[in-house]
Amino acid sequence: MAGRAKILVTRAWPEAVEARLTELGAVTFRAPDTPMSAAEFIDAAGRYDAILPTVSDVIPPEFYPAAKGRLRLLASYGVGYNHIDITAARENGITVTNTPGVLTDCTADLAMGLLLAAARRIGEGERETRAGHWAGWRPTHMIGRKVSGATLGIVGFGRIGQAMSRRAHYGFGMEVVFQNRSTVDPEVARAAGNARQLASVIEVAKACDFLSLHCPGGAETAGLIGAEVLAAMKPGAILVNTARGDVVDEDALFAALERGHLGGAGLDVYRGEPALDPRFLDHDSLVLAPHLGSATEETRAAMGHRAIDNLAAFLAGAIPPDRVV
Repeated sequence: MAGRAKILVTRAWPEAVEARLTELGAVTFRAPDTPMSAAEFIDAAGRYDAILPTVSDVIPPEFYPAAKGRLRLLASYGVGYNHIDITAARENGITVTNTPGVLTDCTADLAMGLLLAAARRIGEGERETRAGHWAGWRPTHMIGRKVSGATLGIVGFGRIGQAMSRRAHYGFGMEVVFQNRSTVDPEVARAAGNARQLASVIEVAKACDFLSLHCPGGAETAGLIGAEVLAAMKPGAILVNTARGDVVDEDALFAALERGHLGGAGLDVYRGEPALDPRFLDHDSLVLAPHLGSATEETRAAMGHRAIDNLAAFLAGAIPPDRVV
């Protein structure tokens, strides 16, 4: 690539990471800390050699043909890449990378926190206490679900699913069952908490007291957790989602909550976020977080450095370590 590469960063990154990035080329740090619009993406396609988007950027279909002949790399800041059309990128000669591994522990930590918060009604309790409505300890006040010794179901048994399994089994003595789209080595499942693989999401839903989602987003998993899966869950069971919002059929979720079948949910991601369906605010049994899975200082910096490692390898003519396509 002749001359200094022109690089666009779509959102603000940690300062130390941004400083390192400037060593690799002529970097444009987009000023507003909001997702890029379709028009901005199409305009940028013909002006930059590499774009470093985030999982909250929606890349329009027109971007890919517009990028052909100039843009060569989308180095995404995040592990998920369902915001990128992989087929269109490949057809237009665009390499795509992501940042796996570095956010595993923090996302699993948050998932466990959401599970505990929903089970023990911590969000409801805090709201009651802050509002000055707490009338004191009493035997029947705000009774929740016991976590220790319960059964956790996991959908998606990659790095984060395995990390969640370890926390649940070794930390809380939970039995773990899981579904994964490919067969998991039994030794891997044992190391992750003596987890047991079941054949389908429905079987996992029937077996568990808590169901935690760690599968990728995209067309294959959109609406995966729908009315059939939710109905299969035990009465009073709790759903946790730190994967992608489109994995859950939100209409089916609200229906299950309204008829009292589900005990609650702990959610970090939503369909169409940051726009939130107002029905989420109608259910006290929901614990709602604003997509905080990787939101620690250490992890967000590590994500940036991982994206830069991919960019540096690409600019040097090597295969990026986290190449998706």
